[in-house]
Amino acid sequence: MTRSIPDEGWLDLLERAREAEAGHRPRHPGEGPVRQPLQTLYVPGDRVTAATTVELGAEALRLLDAHAADPASFEAAFGVGAAVAERTRARVRAKLEREPVEDLRVDFEDGYGARPDDEEDRHAEAAARAVRASRGHGTAPPSFGLRVKSFADGAEARSLRTLDAFVTTLTEAAGGLPDGFVVTFPKVTTAEHVATFAEALERLEVGLGLAERSLRFEVQVETPRSVIGPDGSVAAPAILESSGGRLTAMHFGVFDYTASLGLMPWEQRLDHPANDFARHALQVALAGTGVRISDGSSNVAPASDRTEDVHAAWRAHADHVRHSLRHGFYQWWDLHPAHLVSRYAAVYGWLLPHLDDAESRVRAWRRQVEAPGVLDEPATVSSLLRYLRFAVSSGAVDEAEVLETTGLSRDELLVGGEEAV
Repeated sequence: MTRSIPDEGWLDLLERAREAEAGHRPRHPGEGPVRQPLQTLYVPGDRVTAATTVELGAEALRLLDAHAADPASFEAAFGVGAAVAERTRARVRAKLEREPVEDLRVDFEDGYGARPDDEEDRHAEAAARAVRASRGHGTAPPSFGLRVKSFADGAEARSLRTLDAFVTTLTEAAGGLPDGFVVTFPKVTTAEHVATFAEALERLEVGLGLAERSLRFEVQVETPRSVIGPDGSVAAPAILESSGGRLTAMHFGVFDYTASLGLMPWEQRLDHPANDFARHALQVALAGTGVRISDGSSNVAPASDRTEDVHAAWRAHADHVRHSLRHGFYQWWDLHPAHLVSRYAAVYGWLLPHLDDAESRVRAWRRQVEAPGVLDEPATVSSLLRYLRFAVSSGAVDEAEVLETTGLSRDELLVGGEEAV
């Protein structure tokens, strides 16, 4: 082979390339192994009991059986294709029976409001005991936490007081910090508030004797400055840097964000183009960092228990869910039991029509043959594996079915599949 430069002539460049990659990887570790919740249900702090998620699941099941009792009515209610309506309805019902809520957030911010200190103190302690009791009964969701008040609203002292009361009561009752706990920090306007909140969590860890960085938090993106910083750059990297390694997710807030931009009330909707811009700025900035993104909520709820009103709310909410799904966002906030039904119906109805195609293409890749009619590249195979993992984790399909149909091992499906591409 004829060459111009011997191997040793590239050594300095190769070393620089390796150093650059070594600096990049810690900041972009990729997706973590922990399951991302499909939804986060917000419940005001004074309304949380040990039976909250059971009661909300029962109400969601009642709505499903009363207003979408068969595949035909289910198809009409949610716009799900006839080919998958029966299977989708069965999966939704099974999900509502087994695990109606994946992530519960005890809300002491907008959903709770301003109360006298002694009243909020009582509610914080009572809510922590209720959550702990539900975990003891085996009825708690896999993830849970609380939302404190915002520093941007001038409620810093109240925010930290509620945080302390809730976490202290929870850890004392549980004998430690339960798995799946996270704190939501809303309405961020400056990265300095994020750094201050991270330090508050550190002090609380020390005071309670908890493991370092066991208290994690998520930031709510609800202001223009949490999307684009004062210097004109995307704000997410500075927020992440200020979090001290504690940031798990950034949750987008539709209504505060659109209001802060001056949009009229009827334009305060999840699928407004202004929201798409903000979400995609977050999506690009956080890609590969391991920090997850959750989309916001819908404020559409049934006006009554009449079927036409329930169906109207379901269709509007399902359209919002599908809008997020198409843009690559797979977690949302929910505010009403009806949202649990339309959330799972829209997600499963969006996923299931693609199942046979994805399984056949992954099976072909696994056997190192070409799938009929398509030339799959490694990046597409990675996306197909991501789809199958999401279908399993969401409850749309059983893991055993995917493993049997594709020939994948469990590790390939859930952990190592993309590394094998």
